[in-house]
Parts: sequence; structure tokens; C-alpha cells
Amino acid sequence: MNDQDTAPGQPADGLDVRHDTFTISRRLDAPRPMVFAAFADTAVRRRWFELPGSGAAYHHEFGVGGGETAQSTFTIMDAPPKHLDYRSRYLDIVPNRRIVYVYESTVNDVLRWTSPVTVLLADEAGSTHLTWAEQVTFLIRTGDGSADPPHLRGGTALRTNGLRRTDRS
Repeated sequence: MNDQDTAPGQPADGLDVRHDTFTISRRLDAPRPMVFAAFADTAVRRRWFELPGSGAAYHHEFGVGGGETAQSTFTIMDAPPKHLDYRSRYLDIVPNRRIVYVYESTVNDVLRWTSPVTVLLADEAGSTHLTWAEQVTFLIRTGDGSADPPHLRGGTALRTNGLRRTDRS
């Protein structure tokens, strides 16, 4: 690999890969089947899972071997627009109990990170306890990379907070 083949933010040797593991827990005021449906039912999923930006397009096929694709354009002042792509594939689904999938995120056609995710649903005093465990590999850094793990953890926490919008539907 020479310098021409190196993506911005990536050292020429390609070995500066960063990893992070995090777990988010949420208590949702809904039975497990309703929380599971927030993942499985595309119309309900759109209420809490969305990419930032405009012009978003989604395709969701819930089932082992299926997955989701999503694209959008994100624009901030004084910067060129960024094209965001998300692709996932479901590996294991136990109805009302567990969802295991992998996903990748690209920005302007450059793979930035990829993660396996395990979502567990358990009964908890008339509600559902959701556990979201993620193991991310950052392939390309933003700047020095120090903000990447907190950015992803924070975005995922906000997304799981969005599940609360579906727990009374």
C-alpha cells in the first residue's frame, strides 16, 4: 500500500485500528413482545432508528440473513455534505429474547467502523430490561480518534432512548 491508497485519517500501514466495547441498559415500560416488535416491525423501527441528515432512504428485512440498509446526507455549516451509509445483517434472532447482528458505517464511501451487536430482552417487574452490547472496530479515525468511541456510545444511547417512544404504542 502506498500513500495514494491510504484513506484520510488512516496511517499508511493500516495497522492503527481502534476498538471499543460498551453496554447500554434500559428499562422500558412495555412487555418484551412490544419491545421486540420495535426492532422487527419496520414502521415502528422508523420511529427510533434513523440516520442524521436529510434525504434518508431505508430498506429493512427482519430475519436471519436479512438486514437493513440506510443512506442519508449530513450537512453542517461551512463543510461539504457527507454521504452516510449503514448496512447490517442479522445473524441470530430468538423472538422476544435476543437479536444478534453486525453492521458497518461508511462516510463518503469510506468504511469507518464495523460492529457486532447483541440485544437481549428480559422481563423486569412488569416491564422489559434491554441490554445492548456492542464491540466496535474503528478502521478510520476522526482527528486523533479520541472522540470516536464517545461519539458512537452517545449516539447509541440516544437511539436506545428513542425506544421509549415505542414502548406505549
